Amino acid sequence: MINEVIIAAVQEILQEVVEHAKQPWPQGLKIVVEHPANHENGDYSLNIAMQLAKILKKSPIIIASEIQEKLLEDSKIKSLFFKVEVAAPGFINLYLNWEKWGLNSELEASFPPVPSKVVIEHTSINPNKSAHIGHLRNSCIGDTLARMLKRVGHEVEVHNYIDDLGNQLADTLVGILHTNTEKAFSRFGDFCWETYAKVNKAYKETPELQLKRADVLHELEKGNSNLAWMGLLVAERIVREHLEEMKQFGIRYDVLVWESSIVREGFWSSTFELLRATDIFYQETEGKLAGCWVLKHPEGDAEQEAHADFQADKVLIRSNGILTYTAKDIAYHLWKFGVLGKDFRYKKFADRLWSTDLDGVRKRIGQADKVINVIDYRQEYPQIMVKQALLALGFEKQANQLRHVSYGVVSLSSTTAEGLGVDTSEGKHSYPMSGRQGIGIKVADLLDRMELVIEAKRPRQTGLSSRTIAAASIRYYLLRFHMQTEVVFDLEQATEVSGNTGVYLLYSYARSYSILEKAKQEISREEPLRFDNLEAQEASLMRQLAYWPEVLEAAVNELAPHHICTYVHELTNLFNHFYATCPILKAEGDKKKFRLWLTARFKAVLHGALEILGLPTPKSM
Repeated sequence: MINEVIIAAVQEILQEVVEHAKQPWPQGLKIVVEHPANHENGDYSLNIAMQLAKILKKSPIIIASEIQEKLLEDSKIKSLFFKVEVAAPGFINLYLNWEKWGLNSELEASFPPVPSKVVIEHTSINPNKSAHIGHLRNSCIGDTLARMLKRVGHEVEVHNYIDDLGNQLADTLVGILHTNTEKAFSRFGDFCWETYAKVNKAYKETPELQLKRADVLHELEKGNSNLAWMGLLVAERIVREHLEEMKQFGIRYDVLVWESSIVREGFWSSTFELLRATDIFYQETEGKLAGCWVLKHPEGDAEQEAHADFQADKVLIRSNGILTYTAKDIAYHLWKFGVLGKDFRYKKFADRLWSTDLDGVRKRIGQADKVINVIDYRQEYPQIMVKQALLALGFEKQANQLRHVSYGVVSLSSTTAEGLGVDTSEGKHSYPMSGRQGIGIKVADLLDRMELVIEAKRPRQTGLSSRTIAAASIRYYLLRFHMQTEVVFDLEQATEVSGNTGVYLLYSYARSYSILEKAKQEISREEPLRFDNLEAQEASLMRQLAYWPEVLEAAVNELAPHHICTYVHELTNLFNHFYATCPILKAEGDKKKFRLWLTARFKAVLHGALEILGLPTPKSM
């Protein structure tokens, strides 16, 4: 990759410069390769001279000139760049030799083989009601991360954790048994959505009904009773509906890990014995947590200890003997890394999907080198406690390879919330979704609505189905935001088909495919291309194409799919500007050949990016 060539050359030069000045390597010094906004300032730029000015006690211009001189002596730099110049106050600007770039396949997005296995856990929706758009954001992020890591050579295994022993499922069961719903529903998950909201309302009206929840939780944990079987049937039916919904967005899994398996296969009991041998796991004897088994933060962070969420999350066993989610999650992670000394058995749940099952077979699943959990920012404390447990048990290597990919939640715009019957008299910018109140946009409802929008706006019905386009558009909408951004979901905005949308990307890809199909007989791979006398639009498009490998690398390193969304939107804008101003099929001679080659290069890069984002690559729209 081009940026790696630049960094390697500069690194070697700086080592020599620093040693000559009899200085140690500056702490925190980082060589950053930038893309100048103004094309006149080159295709790549370095500000390293400004960083070194104080250390070397020299003017940035002088330092930049010394680096420039040595860069011009480097064979790889001379091969790739036709010019390296210094600009005030000390920038080093490099100008690509486009002919060398165009003919050098080694500069494509290629990564060395990575002999590591990554387990990615995402979705993990409580199996007690239909999925909403907040769940879908999690799934889209997780699935895209899996595609990114596979693309660069990792072995990736995708887990969906099913919390079939949790409060939410227990509440739905209490609702089924103690509330009444006679409305017709097309899906069981929608009936449970209504029931879950009703039981939470009933808890407020009849507080003693909440005692039933504890009874149900005990029965679920023990297993084999009428209530336990009822819970299993409800959870399995909901999970199958969730899987069908996610499948429409191109989201699939390798393994379903059921929380009940963790308890019944003895994973928690083994974990309990391991933790009890440490000095940070003990039973409280006084105060609000008396009788609870808790995991103490070893650093005794007073600010964290005072936080209400932290107080709840450090509890692993409640005073009534019921395990918390965090307790089972610690056992699950010890298994993920293959350090618990126990394993599940598995049965086929669906095509290419395995599920933990007491009566199943043994398979080599788990045993990860790295674990990535896609969970919203509100679950930060439980993730901290899982890592603390690994450290306390001496698994420092594994703890350092545990990554929580945090993201902002999805809330509703005031207009959308009002349309759902939410009281918006406070005039807030956004309103949270609430399963307990039955407030939210269900995934299935959104997809149905988006399909109708696409159907109404399509000039012709060819190529992809409107439902496939609708799913792609929703998926891209949820991926394009910065990871930490709270997505304020607005139905009107989400169903737009122009601007920075999935529909725009698909139309652009189909356009490039159509152009190349019409010119199929005219494309020659043997005759040399001419890169001289480039139009501004041609140069801008080529420049963006050159940046693809490093954008992919940054997205992988930061586990941030939105980098790819930002890149492809700019890429398609540049291609469509090029298409509008530079005739392709009507051009002649070398110019036509070059523009067809550039179109093919665009199509190849966009194809790869769309596959990573989980979007289709249509021949027509």
